[in-house]
Amino acid sequence: MTTSQVQKIETEFPIKADAKEFYDVFCNKTHQVAKACPHIVQSVVIHEGEWGTERSIISWNYVYGNVKWTLTCYKLNHYKSFKFLLHAVPKKEGGSMVHWTIEYEKINDNTSDPHTLLQLVVEESKQVEAHLISQDC
Repeated sequence: MTTSQVQKIETEFPIKADAKEFYDVFCNKTHQVAKACPHIVQSVVIHEGEWGTERSIISWNYVYGNVKWTLTCYKLNHYKSFKFLLHAVPKKEGGSMVHWTIEYEKINDNTSDPHTLLQLVVEESKQVEAHLISQDC
């Protein structure tokens, strides 16, 4: 049986980095994620469109959990659709609150929910946070 419903998983956590700078790295300067997370992100390559624009086609080559994989291939092999949503909101006392959502549509019922990808995004977020904080020093 084929699943055709869009589903989502999400997480939220605080960071010490500035919300605008954090958001900018993930949404407008995506190629910088590989600089902040070299042990996880092997490369980020744009195939179509421009950095920071919607509907650009970008390949993320990862090593995570001792496994090498490419996000564009992973999406095409396991999901009909796949979208990352990021909200970074400044906190009054400093730092930011980060909220990640992954919206996805499975190819079939045997496809697992992308919890590993959500863990990966959290790990990347922590590395980007550390990178941004180290630049402020």
